[in-house]
Amino acid sequence: QVSLVVNVASECGYTDSHYKALQQLQRDLGPYHFNVLAFPCNQFGQQEPDTNKEIESFARKTYGASFPMFSKIAVSGAGAIPAFKYLIASTGEEPTWNFWKYLVDPNGKVVKAWDSTVSVEEIRPHVTELVRKIILKKKDEL
Repeated sequence: QVSLVVNVASECGYTDSHYKALQQLQRDLGPYHFNVLAFPCNQFGQQEPDTNKEIESFARKTYGASFPMFSKIAVSGAGAIPAFKYLIASTGEEPTWNFWKYLVDPNGKVVKAWDSTVSVEEIRPHVTELVRKIILKKKDEL
């Protein structure tokens, strides 16, 4: 499975455009060995102040988010969870704001990272290419 790991926030200037695009990506590629993995984070501008339940409810009701939503975490600095420490160590890219995106291949290798200013539409070709490789590999195995 290909994963796009994203640190999300409900009250950020990037919230609306990113959530809409992430859900569209999930809708388009989710059936094909892909998932957006959303990790709420309140480290940047205190833009994710709500509880886990409120955050998930907001994403599901406002954007129809169907991708996995995890508990609120720290994504940078000494308190970062191990998964984000791995993403940072693999890419040399540490989140400095909300909506950093890490593309992870089916073997757990981090392929690339993008900051908040890079739209989901801009990275879609990278995601699609990895998903395409899985589909072709599975087809060959049949």
